Amino acid sequence: MSAFQSLVVNKLRTLLSLLGITIGIFTVISVFTVVDSLEHSIRESIKSLGNNVLFVQKWPWAFGGDYPWWKYMNRPVPDMKELSEIQKRSHQTEAAAFAISATRTLKYQNNSVENAAVLAVTHDYNQVMPVDIASGRYFSYSESNGGKNVVILGNTVAENLFGSENPLDKIIKISGRNVNVIGILKKKGDDSFNSTDEQVMLPVNYAKNLMDIRDDELNPFIIVKAKPMISNEELTDELTGILRSVRRLKPSVEDDFAINESSLLTKGFESLFTIVTFAGWFIGGFSLLVGGFGIANIMFVSVKERTHIIGIQKSIGAKNYFIMLEFLFEAVILSLIGGLVGLILVFAGSAVASKIMGMDLLLTSGNVIFGVTISIIIGLIAGVLPAYVASRLNPVDAIRTAQ
Repeated sequence: MSAFQSLVVNKLRTLLSLLGITIGIFTVISVFTVVDSLEHSIRESIKSLGNNVLFVQKWPWAFGGDYPWWKYMNRPVPDMKELSEIQKRSHQTEAAAFAISATRTLKYQNNSVENAAVLAVTHDYNQVMPVDIASGRYFSYSESNGGKNVVILGNTVAENLFGSENPLDKIIKISGRNVNVIGILKKKGDDSFNSTDEQVMLPVNYAKNLMDIRDDELNPFIIVKAKPMISNEELTDELTGILRSVRRLKPSVEDDFAINESSLLTKGFESLFTIVTFAGWFIGGFSLLVGGFGIANIMFVSVKERTHIIGIQKSIGAKNYFIMLEFLFEAVILSLIGGLVGLILVFAGSAVASKIMGMDLLLTSGNVIFGVTISIIIGLIAGVLPAYVASRLNPVDAIRTAQ
């Protein structure tokens, strides 16, 4: 009871003690919340690519460390001929598609979208990658192979060009050429790793009119999906053999292509999240340290102020452990209140940030429990020495202390 009375009576002192813990918990849990939300979003987006999908490209995916880019500069890029050979020779491939991306200007009447991401694909693209159509349809076989001037718009692109007007069967211009809108993709949101909201899709045979599909700078790639029960390692080995044969590479010559998979993205982002989490701990750790010292200092002051009362308590039979627990309890309560205030600020900040940025930031129960646990631990560590000092006071000397 005296612990609560001390907290209530010394409001300013209590507030200053709470501030360090509040800032520390707010910083650490905020970082964890952002990282967890981003990680969940990115993992779900990468997962949507498929675990059994491989990407044949000029450049290997790599994150951090020394990236020997000079080794890959003169490599040839994948082309339509290699796609055809993979489709003919591979026995472990369920579907394969060729794709190339560029940026172009889109126009509809007085509206335009600058530098829109244009993805040109072969017909089986929707068999190897998720293509979620909100309205309209995907390319027909004849449209893909015949190079018809048809396009599928990303949700944001459609909104920017047409507003509330129905885009289907309307004619837009891409680099000055007329194309017919046949489909609109589902909205994925900005927090999606592979968002298609600002993308448009064209048949690659029509895109030849707009771009050079052999252009190295446009990074053409082949996407290959494995049959059920076929591992990525098995498919990689088969594709390696096919591509080395097509490119006529001698046994002593290393591969001049890369076969990437989505797990490489996950590993790359894991290292990034580790760095961000460490930064959060580094920044928040200082605040927690300052807050811990603040609580310890306040508890020493509290011990000094209540020395006379401690002496009276001990003279009427209070045990050392009782005195120690009383001050430990006060330190823990002080730290816990600061931590809870920090968690409330994180919750409120997450709700506001989610509305402003259009991204779901969720304060998970795990982070709440973690924040509470850290607060309790800091309170125990900060309060143990003052509590020990209080418990070891001589009752006679303590009673004689002037109040």
